[in-house]
Amino acid sequence: MSPTACHTPAVQSFVKEKPVAFKHPLDPLTPDEITAASLAIRLYIAEKTDVTAIKFITLNHLPPPKKIVLAYLGISTSPDDKPEAPAPIIRQAESDFLDVTTGNSYNTILSYRDSKWQVDTFEKLPESQHPQITPEEVLVAENVVRNDPAIQKLAADVGIAPHQIFCDGWAIGYDERFPAQCRVLQALVYARFSEHENLYAHPLDFVPVIDSNAEEVIHIDFPPTYKNTPNGPTLSASSTAPPALSNTEEALAHSSRERVHPPLARQNFLPDLMAEDDKDFKLRDDIKPLHIVQPEGVSFKTNGQELEWQNWKMHISFTQREGIVLSTITYNDHGEIRPIIYRLSLAEMVVPYAAPEFPHTRKLAFDSGEYGMGAMANELSLGCDCLGQIHYLPGSYVSHNGSPVIIKNAICIHEEDAGVLWKHTDYRPGGRTQTVRRRRLVVSMVCTLANYEYIWNYHFYQDGSIELEIRLTGILNVYVADKDEPSPYGTLVAPGINSQNHQHLFSVRIDPMIDGLYNSVVESDTIPIPNAPTGSTLNFAGNGFISRETVLTTEGGRHFDWAKERRWKIINSARKHYASGKYVGYSIGMKGGATPMMARPGSWAAKRAGFVRNALWVCRDVEGPKGGRMWPAGKYVPQTRAEPEDSLGRWVEGKQNVENEDILVYVTVGTTHIPRPEDWPVMPVEHLSVTLKPNSFFKANPSMDVPGTHDLKSVPAFRVNDATNGYSDETQCCYSHP
Repeated sequence: MSPTACHTPAVQSFVKEKPVAFKHPLDPLTPDEITAASLAIRLYIAEKTDVTAIKFITLNHLPPPKKIVLAYLGISTSPDDKPEAPAPIIRQAESDFLDVTTGNSYNTILSYRDSKWQVDTFEKLPESQHPQITPEEVLVAENVVRNDPAIQKLAADVGIAPHQIFCDGWAIGYDERFPAQCRVLQALVYARFSEHENLYAHPLDFVPVIDSNAEEVIHIDFPPTYKNTPNGPTLSASSTAPPALSNTEEALAHSSRERVHPPLARQNFLPDLMAEDDKDFKLRDDIKPLHIVQPEGVSFKTNGQELEWQNWKMHISFTQREGIVLSTITYNDHGEIRPIIYRLSLAEMVVPYAAPEFPHTRKLAFDSGEYGMGAMANELSLGCDCLGQIHYLPGSYVSHNGSPVIIKNAICIHEEDAGVLWKHTDYRPGGRTQTVRRRRLVVSMVCTLANYEYIWNYHFYQDGSIELEIRLTGILNVYVADKDEPSPYGTLVAPGINSQNHQHLFSVRIDPMIDGLYNSVVESDTIPIPNAPTGSTLNFAGNGFISRETVLTTEGGRHFDWAKERRWKIINSARKHYASGKYVGYSIGMKGGATPMMARPGSWAAKRAGFVRNALWVCRDVEGPKGGRMWPAGKYVPQTRAEPEDSLGRWVEGKQNVENEDILVYVTVGTTHIPRPEDWPVMPVEHLSVTLKPNSFFKANPSMDVPGTHDLKSVPAFRVNDATNGYSDETQCCYSHP
């Protein structure tokens, strides 16, 4: 085994358990709780099983049932009803771990009773189910590859020394050649010529497969190449199908091509290294400082994991899989505390690549379900990732040996100016004007998934709106291109460097409680007036159109229809708006992010990521001993070969009623990335968003009480002939006096 591997004996030295106390029933496990709970698992295993050594994969808080949480917080489950009486809350946790001797996977649930953590259930998982891949496994995979003699020989053949071998460990994706019970990774291999150099500038031409439990290379694949012909690009191999398992020489022979040497030119992104590479390089020196200052402090307040700002109140949590989780989101509507969302998070995402030749077809990354956004979260830096006056929340997850990994600054909370909130000017002589600037609260996290970065910004606005903005940056996934090789499924972003087309598709889980738990979804299509052509008595000018609404009554998925401007809103039919007569609700805005999957139906990607079939899904929530319905592509994502039974596409087959029920809404958004040379060596941020906006929820614009702003720190940028190019009259401001 690799000397860096860290496996945990079933029993270690005794750790004194600290009392469990929580401010909020949805608080994540503390580092002390992770330590104590992992010890309880090891003690149970030693006393009651024949397992001798384990490797922890996950250890998370298991939330109490919704109604118990709402009762504890004094939130009613339906309009005009009183909150239910509080009930005792038992703190629980759930863990997945591996038996490092047999490779078996286990799941256990614990409860904190009688002043200690105790194991309630102990379950061996089916052989085909694998818990998510850990950061430690990825690092071990790199050492396994670097130290393998066959890999060293292949690298030496193209001029790369053993110490220059680096790789990113990826989930295997889909590969039926390996037994389902074998926990395997694929390694995307690169060369690095100095400590901090951009290794992605030097991709190598082979892809090892690693047995993660045995910590050994078990196979090596060689992607074929393309050649230009009069009939277009032609693949060197006879088929895009995976070849049979074989030795290294036969695998290379199957690709029907010679070895491809990596490009050697340096393509750095760190300023000091760019200056070394190019003596004429210098950073721009014409950017003046821009500071964000709040001389009287921030407008939000926190109490542990709870936050209040501008009538909003929410609980902010960290999980190993989802990263940020926002729960029990309410709005203080002139003294009435109105529930809006019970839980909001990223539930899953998938990144399918477009190159059809094997093994590039295995590049099908479920970055949340296979690796975990929380586990990949950055330690955020003040003044870099977040500007202004910042409040951070920590995050913790379990390491292989049961101790906590602590990210001190995992979640960033701050306020920022977001332009104009609303404005109107009476254009008539002597008319008055009012301008109100928009402030927003930002709850954010940055996650690094090998080459790629994802920035998650949850925005809360003073008009009662919510936005999840997803920003994508980092370094493109690249593969080596042979001399004069065409790139039919990607872009040559630099000589010898091919970045393949791909998509990023996200599943956002909304557990709504619009004025209570029992909600419905309304679908609206905007269409011309039916049966009323231009010149008719109903539509003489031909301009008329309507919004036709339909309540979704049974579980299922719905496509986005651009031609009909299709949209959805979540409503509570127990309460109507006093003027519109419509049910109170929140509209879902996703038009800018609605993206169909490009892979064909029946493809490996479509079989594993069934949630991408629809832009929106509605299903009943069903709570059980392990919580409610959560994961649209299944709980155990690594190495799935079909849509799991416990997944979104299978849940909706029940066709349960979803009208006036405790429902879940899953929104699928994404972006299709056709790489540009300008995306290299680091990609400028691309972004997409999902919005939730009140629709007949408030009496009127809830931000009418936000004061206009006259910012005395704002000054003219230039002076011309000793006069400013702005108003000099100090009485001029964003609002006029009566």
